[in-house]
Amino acid sequence: MNEGPIGAGEQDPGGDRFTISFDDEQHVPVDVPSLLRVARRALEMLSVPDGAALAVTFVEPSRMAELKEGALGERAPTDVLAFPMDDVDDPMPGQVVVGDVVICPEVAEEQARAAAHSPGDELSLLLVHGILHCLGRDHATPEDERAMFAEQAEILAAAGAAL
Repeated sequence: MNEGPIGAGEQDPGGDRFTISFDDEQHVPVDVPSLLRVARRALEMLSVPDGAALAVTFVEPSRMAELKEGALGERAPTDVLAFPMDDVDDPMPGQVVVGDVVICPEVAEEQARAAAHSPGDELSLLLVHGILHCLGRDHATPEDERAMFAEQAEILAAAGAAL
C-alpha cells in the first residue's frame, strides 16, 4: 500500500496546464504515469480551463463500499465514484476544482477480465468515466448514455486506450 500522493511531479507534454493528484490507498499496482496522461488528455479534450485541479484516489473494495453507502445509500463495492466540485462553465473566482474521482482497482481488474481487455485500459475507462461525471455528464437516459459513452470512447481513443 502506498501512503500519500503518488505521481507528484509527473510531467506530460503540456503537463503544466492542470493540477492532477493521485492517492493510492490500496494494494493493486497502478500505472500512474499512464493514467496521468489519460487524465490530462481528457481535461484538454473537454475544454476544462487551464489551472483546474482534479484528485484521483485508488481504494480497496471495503472503502469503496463505505463511500458508495455514503453517496448513494447502498453498501457494495463499485468500480468508480465521482464527486464533482466546481461548475467549469460557471466557476467561482480562484482555481477551478473539477472534483474527486475514486476508483477501485480490484473491481477494475475483475471487470477487465470479464471484458477481455487489460486492467490498465479498464482503469483508463473508469478514470475518463469519472471525469465526465464530475463535469456533469450522465447516463440516466438512453440519449444521455449514448452521448456520454460516445464522448468517453473518443477520449479513450485519443489517449491510446485499446478498448
